[in-house]
Amino acid sequence: MRDYRLGRLNGRWVVMWDEDGKRRRFRLSADTRKEAEREARDKILTIQAPAAGMTVAQIWHAYKAEMGERRQASKLDQVGRNVLPELGHLSAEAVSPDDCRAYVAGRREEGRKDATIRTEMGCLRAAVLWAERAKLIKKAPAIEMPPAGQPRERYLSRDEFAALLAGAQDPHIRLALLLMLTTAGRIGALLELEWRQVDLDRRIIRLAKGEIGPKKGRATVPINDTLMAALTAAREAAVSDYVIEWGGRPVGSIKTGFNAAVTRAGIEHCTPHDIRRTAGRFMVENGVPIEEVAQFLGHTNPAVTRSTYAKFSPEFLRQAAGSLELAGPVLVQRTRKRPAKKP
Repeated sequence: MRDYRLGRLNGRWVVMWDEDGKRRRFRLSADTRKEAEREARDKILTIQAPAAGMTVAQIWHAYKAEMGERRQASKLDQVGRNVLPELGHLSAEAVSPDDCRAYVAGRREEGRKDATIRTEMGCLRAAVLWAERAKLIKKAPAIEMPPAGQPRERYLSRDEFAALLAGAQDPHIRLALLLMLTTAGRIGALLELEWRQVDLDRRIIRLAKGEIGPKKGRATVPINDTLMAALTAAREAAVSDYVIEWGGRPVGSIKTGFNAAVTRAGIEHCTPHDIRRTAGRFMVENGVPIEEVAQFLGHTNPAVTRSTYAKFSPEFLRQAAGSLELAGPVLVQRTRKRPAKKP
């Protein structure tokens, strides 16, 4: 990216750069320095874009910079190693369904599962949609992806979760398990959780870090007695700003410790997201209204919650079944067994 400088002119932010031996200047609409840096970067990107428009690689790197220290930036860095060598040189607005299909076919030939490929193409879709919103391109192309697989329906029983918790040897894994169940939070949000988001006096946790950034499934939830005891002990022993820490540092992944706990528990294969799904089931089975479960899970549309969890409610379809009652009991004679044929 070409070098640029920020400055002030008549009380407004401006971006300046050198071009053909001359100094160029562009007035920005930003009010703060942080906003000015973002707007200036986007302006420089559009200036240096090729005649055919910004490439996938340019947008990818700009989007990654926009994500800053969020987990999405790390994901883009990893996924980009596969996407950019194949699609990075293309003009972003010119990416066609055929380009997408060719990429999908190539990854399948390499033995990659559709779920992995879908994640990669999902990152590409997110990047070009961001570029459209940021006015770096006029129109984001339609990114064709492999079809979504059947949703996984793995729920733990209370005994299975107890065994899983007992199988977790490291304190940070046990704390992560308790947080996953009692907040129904996604593991990404919980690994980013800082103590400033935890109010032990009011007994609430704000899973969203701020007004910007990912909010999917990041609700504000109460702290129950089980979690309160664990958090109180963890706060006294904390040596960093992060709730889930190891050696005084934030934890990037609990995959190894989680899988080890599953093995020790001797239960069927499960993932961290299965714990969130299990939390939803426990709430519904206990008679919690779907609308409250939806709010706890961070679902913006309770219909999504209802379609997934309503079947676990003790009252699910009970009224419907009652409407099919007959006037009185009906006895049905058992069918007599036929005598065995004589040889």
